Amino acid sequence: MKGLSGTFYAVSVGPGDPALLTLQAVRILERCPVIAAPQTKSGQMLALDIAKGAVRLDGKTILPVRFTMSHDACVREESYREIAAAIETLLSQGLDVAMVNLGDVAVFATAYYILERVRKDGFETQMIPGVTSFSAVAAALGCSLTEMDAPLQIIPASADLDEALRRPGTKVLMKSGSAIHETVAALKRNGLLDRAAMVSDCGLPTQKIFRDLSQLPETVSYFATIVVHGGGHSCRH
Repeated sequence: MKGLSGTFYAVSVGPGDPALLTLQAVRILERCPVIAAPQTKSGQMLALDIAKGAVRLDGKTILPVRFTMSHDACVREESYREIAAAIETLLSQGLDVAMVNLGDVAVFATAYYILERVRKDGFETQMIPGVTSFSAVAAALGCSLTEMDAPLQIIPASADLDEALRRPGTKVLMKSGSAIHETVAALKRNGLLDRAAMVSDCGLPTQKIFRDLSQLPETVSYFATIVVHGGGHSCRH
């Protein structure tokens, strides 16, 4: 839907440190009059807070959006459609809308679910790439994720871990905090505990690095990423 309609931007804000926003992300956020931001039930808008560390958002319209955590596909689709409809109302008024998203908008990103639907409805859309959480985690651990011809596996917490951990190459276990002890148990079963390290809340003031997963506290942050090195090097140095 071209002409007088606005453009929807899915904007990556990186994993936590505002200094990791790209120049492109900063310029898009400065230019857009409306900023859509995911909001938790408690009212927190972490992606927006990160963006505010790099961009002045005074005078802009902030549109809080709440994504359902339901495992029901129909419930999720209804939620996505409601959010997309609210954004399309603004786009139809000629307003550009930027939705901020943790990490990169091409990797397990809620903003992409909305972009996909807005695009199907005929509006102009654009993805603004950023630093992924696992790239920042690797930097915090001081290790590479790839080695020669070995593959890199990006694995969500909902995956069959025993099957996933048997795959070749380095494994990145995303958002492992919600099931950390089950994850550690799977690493033990597969003889990989001594090749794993973890960073929680990467780039945030609450960041913690764990190089020995056998010594974890009872609970860790939901935003916890584990690197299981499959090559000759280790992230536990």
